[in-house]
This record gives sequence, structure tokens and C-alpha cells, in this order.
Amino acid sequence: MKLPTLLKPSPFKIGCLLVLAAVVLYYSFGSNKPQLLASFDNRLTDALFSMRGKTATSDAVVIVDIDNDSLARIGQWPWPRNIIADLADRISQAGARVIGFDFVFAEADRTSPKNHLDNIISLLDSPVSGEKRQLLLENPALDHDLILGNTLAAIPSVLGYVFETDRHAGSADPKPFPSCTIRLAPTAPPFAAINFIPAGRAIVNVSEVAQSESEGFFNVFPDPSGTIRKVPLFMILDNVPYPSLALETMRVGAGEEEITIHLSRQLQNNRNAILGITVGGRFIPTDDQGQITVNFRGPVHTFPFLSAADILQGRHRDQLRDKYVLIGTSAAGLLDLRATPFSNIFPGVEIQATIIDNLLQADPLTYDRYTEIGMTYTLVVVIGILLSALLSYSTPLAGGIGGMFAILATLGGSYFFFRHNQIVGITYPLLSLSTIFLGVTLSNYFFAGREKRFLRDAFGHYVSPQVVNEIIKDPASLSLSGQVRNLTVFFSDIRDFTSISEKMTPDQLGRFMNRYLTAMTDVLLAHDGTVDKYIGDAVMAIWGAPLADGNHAAKAVRASLASIKRLQELQLELDKEQLPKVEIGIGLNSGDVNVGNFGSSQRFDYTVIGDNVNLASRLEGLTKVYGCRILISETTRAALGDRFFCRFIDRVRVKGKKLPVTIYEPLCEGEPEENDRKRADLFSEAIHAYQGQDFDRSATILQSLCRTHEEKVYLLYLKRIELFRHSPPPPDWDGVFVFTEK
Repeated sequence: MKLPTLLKPSPFKIGCLLVLAAVVLYYSFGSNKPQLLASFDNRLTDALFSMRGKTATSDAVVIVDIDNDSLARIGQWPWPRNIIADLADRISQAGARVIGFDFVFAEADRTSPKNHLDNIISLLDSPVSGEKRQLLLENPALDHDLILGNTLAAIPSVLGYVFETDRHAGSADPKPFPSCTIRLAPTAPPFAAINFIPAGRAIVNVSEVAQSESEGFFNVFPDPSGTIRKVPLFMILDNVPYPSLALETMRVGAGEEEITIHLSRQLQNNRNAILGITVGGRFIPTDDQGQITVNFRGPVHTFPFLSAADILQGRHRDQLRDKYVLIGTSAAGLLDLRATPFSNIFPGVEIQATIIDNLLQADPLTYDRYTEIGMTYTLVVVIGILLSALLSYSTPLAGGIGGMFAILATLGGSYFFFRHNQIVGITYPLLSLSTIFLGVTLSNYFFAGREKRFLRDAFGHYVSPQVVNEIIKDPASLSLSGQVRNLTVFFSDIRDFTSISEKMTPDQLGRFMNRYLTAMTDVLLAHDGTVDKYIGDAVMAIWGAPLADGNHAAKAVRASLASIKRLQELQLELDKEQLPKVEIGIGLNSGDVNVGNFGSSQRFDYTVIGDNVNLASRLEGLTKVYGCRILISETTRAALGDRFFCRFIDRVRVKGKKLPVTIYEPLCEGEPEENDRKRADLFSEAIHAYQGQDFDRSATILQSLCRTHEEKVYLLYLKRIELFRHSPPPPDWDGVFVFTEK
């Protein structure tokens, strides 16, 4: 069926096309959602929290609250640290498992008697000797910080501290001292290679106070709406991971010694993503950066709040026994109030309590992108097609009922997953189904026009106009979704670009780059290439996509030779303007690659990825090593047949590849000049002797070649031969040279 017939105006057909468009658009988002969709999904999740309401806690976490009543009875904050020590001691004596502090003692206590000793002595009738004064200064009973530190050292406790993220730590900055043992599974990567949230420096407790069993940071990071949804369990400072206050409080209270961090073997931004942690036999899933998605139990005061003033008076002892106790504040004046899905005014200490409770019950919320993708595709495709059929072939009442069913089914599915502690975003399905509901009456003419505009906008900047026209004539030949395809990948790069750019002003450099890239791009497009991207001074192009081309290897090599020729012409113009000499290297490889739309939810590119892409880039880098302008792989050479004259260069194992690759230099299309052929034959004879370990004969030939026409590749082999003469290769040497750098 031809395209015009397929798109003949019909409400049902247009509905199906909208379903397809919604699926393709959703696929293009990849692993990241657009911020707007994520924001709407977060608001819907907030609504689900409200629908679910308050849920049961583990009844193991208690908050000792420095509330407004405590401030009125004890005095303004900060309290003298001997009072804090008394508070902690009373909690411990009541049988608490552990005490966590949701604040930091970053400065010395100015109320300590030792700080006012001279003033006190001056009020005495009799003088105090210097020796006695020194004894008084060293008396720990007169130092509130030491009193608190000694108290904490004797009880199970975890001090809090805070990380700053806006500047890098200096060597003199103090570091926290958590007591947990951290293990990795798998154990291969170093901490620096893990996708932790980085910290700049730590604001820690003064050394006299920092005597607790462990320490943990209490940072929480709101999302763009200002709401706390995720909290990191680990952050990294100077390549060392540090656990959070909630995690350490739970671990110390449970009597555990170690925490295992589970890592994905897949990389995120060149770092190992985090799958979750295990502590005390409980697996806690996290996001890629080790953040827990908080399963809030309810509104403010879902957890027991005990007034600190009451504890100091000996009350509520029975409510502290065998509990995980957090000391924090709900007083508005102390500014530890946050926004959560339940409330815009939520004590920070109750967020920490919620995290501990999530860890104890191993039931934080999880976000599985693949579950969301599956649910989204199911809703959009199945309900979208059914809704299109109802709207097209039944009464308006049935269509309206179908629309209501679609919305209720989407909301119901999301709530079902939420009740099982899993977040599934439904904004996109709701928007898609709404669009399908409204769009089944659109005309075929409008849809066809939009499709043509999309294709022209998507490909007009990086394929030739002729290719764009072919795509528009036959869109069925085009696939924007990811697929494996055999094609040829091209990389070019300006040699010594840094030294060239340093000789130009920014304005001159900009004009030069536009001039150079325009010349190179014109050559590539003229040979039916697709310009994939510009990477600074580098150009990446492909042949064989988006339209299939059985002659992709030959076109790529032909374009490469033409690029060298065009650069020579451009150099004549540059010489007249006294601009630097430009040399480029080109690497080509042919093989199966993944081709399609890849990128973020806000911006994606039609590009190629895979090992064969990386090999093309590596070959471009090797042009500098061998002094060749163009290097091609053995697969590209095999695809050329006899149409191009190529000389063997080497057999190498590049970084990142286990199997060796034979590389060639294409010299021309068709037959070469006689001198070129003779030199190529002699070089081939020298290589044959070299691989047979007849190094004397190989060196003799290479030296004769250097005398008539010196090339870098000849000198390279002579240098290797000299090394092999002093340290011969093993008898079973296969002639492969291993590169350990890119």
C-alpha cells in the first residue's frame, strides 16, 4: 500500500498515526524525561501521597524535639553543650539504641566556664595563682565541649555534619570520620569511578565534640520545585564516600559494621551507576547516584515527637527504650523546615526519621524507568487504538465513556504501582491519550504536511538536499528508531589544532573554523555522506544511513580523498592570508553499528554508536602515529574491492579492542603512478620481512626508501626494528603492535 493511500483521511487512521507518533516521540526521550513532564509527574505523585494518606511506621524511630516550648523553658538556641550532654545521657540511660544529631556543632561553645575564667577570677576577693588558673583551664568540668564529647564517646551516637557543594575542598579542610566499613559489589572500580554526588567541603563538628561512634551528613537536595523527594545515602569528598546521618544512625542502632554498595556494570557519564546498598541484610534500592526516593509516611508529626525539655525533666523514658532517637528541631525560628509531598512546612529532622524508617523496613519508593516505559507503551498503544476505534466507529457517548475509561485506567495503574512502593510517571500517557482523543478529526493533508516539515527540519542540516527529498518521497525507507545497520563511519581531525588556535584571536578562529568546516562539509555532502556532528575541530560523518547504501565504503573513501584535495586548495587561499598550515587525519571503519535517535529528553541527535564507531575514531588518532592522512580498517578495505589502490600499514591492537585490526592507507582510486606503486611494493616487501622477523632485510629496504622518499611510517618501523634487535620478540610473535593509548 502506497503512502498516499495509507494516509487517506480517516479519523481512525489519524488516531493510529497519532499513537505511532506518541510512541516514536516517547522513544526519542531515551532514559531522561523532559523537565516539564518530570515536574507534572512529581505533582501527580504528590497527589498519590495525599490519596494514600498516612501509613504505619516501624514504631522504632522517635524524635526528641527542640521545640518552641523547650526554647521557652531552657532558653534560646544554641544551648550550652553541657545541657545537650545531659539530654543525650538521659536518652541513653532510658535504653535508646542510638542517638542521632540533626545539627552540627561547628563552633566551640562560648558559654563554657573556661572561656570566662579570667572574668570570674577578677571578681574574687583573694588572688588566684597562675598554676591554679592553669589547672582550672585544664579542668574538663569547665569545658562544655569536652563534657559533650565525653558523653558521646560513652554512648551509641552519631553526630551530624553538612557538606557544601559549591567549592572544592582544600587540603586543610577537616574531614568527617564515619566508622562504617564500605564494600563494593562488584569490587572492581575505585570510589572515584562511582556516580556519587560530589561534595565541595565538609562543615564538621569541633574536635572536642566529635567523639561519637560515627558521623553522617544531613544534606537534603530539593527538586526544581523546592520539594524534597530524594535524599543521598552517600556523597563523595576527595574520592572518599561518606554515609548520611540517617544511614549511619540506622547502621549503628542495628549493630552492623559494614555497608555494601551495589554497582551497575553500565556507565553513566563514564562512572559506574549505583543500584542500591545492603546493610544488615536489607537491600535498599537507590537511583544511579545513590539517592533514596523517600517513602513519606504521612504529614507532620507522623513520628512521635518528644519535647527535649520534658526529657531533661525525666519524662517519657518508657517511649525511648530500644528506639532509634533523633535529636532535632521543629521550631520555626531555627530554620530547619522543608517542603515535602505532604506539606510545605515539614521539619528536616522528620525527613531524617522517615529515611531511617524506610531503611529499617526496606521499603523506600523506587523508580524503574523500564516499568514506566512498558506501562506507557501499553497505555498509549492499546488504549490509544481502542479509543481511536470508539471515537471513529461508535457514538459520541461511547467515545466519551472510552475517554473517561482511558483516564481512569491510567490513574488506576499508577496508583496500583504506588501502593507497591513504585513510582510510575503517567503524565505522558495522559497527554498522549488526550491528544489522540482530540486529534482523530485532523485532516490527512495537515498530518502529511507536518510529517514533511518534520523530516526536512530533522535532516536538512546534515544530509544533502537530494537525500532529504528521497526521504520525503518515501518515508517508509527511513527508520529513526535504534537499529543495527552496516555502514561506514568517518572521523577527521585537524592536527595540532591547539597550537593553531593559539595564534588566532577568537574572532579569527571563529571565521577560520566556519570556513574550514564549510569546505569539508560540502565535500562530504557531495559524496552522499551524512554529517553526524562537529566535535570542535573534528568532523564525524556516516555513509549508509539514514538511507541504506550498498556502496557506502567506496563513497566514504572517495570523499576522504576528495577532502584531502579540497584542503590543499583551501591551503593555497590560507597561505595568501598568512594563516597557519592545516593538516588533517582521517579514520574510516565499516561494520555493524547502532543507528538512530539518541540523546536527552530535551535534545537528541540522529547518530551512530558502537565498537565500530570507536574503531574509526581510534584510526583517525593513529594517522598522527604513522604520518598518514587517511587510515582505513580491514573491513573497509575488503568492501572496496579493486577500485582503490591501498597499501598495508600495520596490524595493530588499539586500546579498547581485544582482536587485532589490519589497517591500510588508500592512496588513490584506480591505478597509481609508477613511482607510487614501486614504493608501495618495496614497503610491502619490507613489512613481509619484518613480520617474518628478518629485521636486517626489512631495515635495508626501509633505509633505501628513506633515502629516496622519507616518510614517517618508514622511520617508525626502523625504530621498532632497532628495539627488536636489542629485545627480540618471541618465536610465535604474530606481528601485531599493541597501542595502550587512544
